[in-house]
Amino acid sequence: MSALWVLALCVAAAYGQECGVPTYPPVESRVVNGQEAVPHSWPWQVSVQYISYGYWYHTCGGSLIGRRWVLTAAHCISSDKTYRVQLGKHNLQQIDAGQQTISVIGLYNHPGWDPNNLANGYDISLLELQVKVDYSDTIKPGCLPPAGYILPNQLGCYVTGWGYLQTSGPPSEKLQQGLLQVVDYPTCSQPDWWWGTVKPNMICAGGTGVTASCYGDSGGPLNCKNTDGAWEVHGVVSFGSAAGCNYYKKPSVFTRVSDFNGWICEGIALCAIALTDVQSIVLLKGRLQ
Repeated sequence: MSALWVLALCVAAAYGQECGVPTYPPVESRVVNGQEAVPHSWPWQVSVQYISYGYWYHTCGGSLIGRRWVLTAAHCISSDKTYRVQLGKHNLQQIDAGQQTISVIGLYNHPGWDPNNLANGYDISLLELQVKVDYSDTIKPGCLPPAGYILPNQLGCYVTGWGYLQTSGPPSEKLQQGLLQVVDYPTCSQPDWWWGTVKPNMICAGGTGVTASCYGDSGGPLNCKNTDGAWEVHGVVSFGSAAGCNYYKKPSVFTRVSDFNGWICEGIALCAIALTDVQSIVLLKGRLQ
């Protein structure tokens, strides 16, 4: 990327604060079957909603990565629907103090996305918001991982969302979190796991038959803590087994965000990179102003 296009700044300068550092830290428990999250402990978690016959419905999760930008899954988005996002939410059925509701004015699926072939990958989308988000104790951006970074096998990360509590439902009113261990690509691509369905630009996590992402969690983040203690959005919930959400050797599959840093840069002028072991960002001209 040309030096004429970029201006390197620290994360604090761009966001006005640190990314990936909640005011209310999450409980990093070893509970294996998921649990209710500490309210507002994942402040970049977004509810993506669509309108139908005058009512708004939660359809997917998302991650706030800039004042006007949300990262979600391409399979969540349809060009013939109208969307909004709710931020600062814990209970979707109640009004949370400080919550914000903002219309979506731009839908940008990755050009490689094929809605007829989920296993092809590229299940990632950017949502452009109508107005800038006001950051607060309950609404903060998540960090993007360093470009190309591969999570180590068996690392514990957290999936978050308002999805179904079990395969047959019901969805959760309150934000849930579940601890999942990363399954490396050589393992996840074995014949008795996901075989050729999973690609190198995806992340597998779970597969124990106990904890998994489920319907309604799609588009939401896989949150992994870096060595500096900040949380990075390493994955976007993409798919799981048709046999059920918690299926042995069929871990939850996520779009690997670190494979798409360049696309995110080009799309929204925000790029997370690692420079001398300090996460920095690169701003392209114009669009974060």
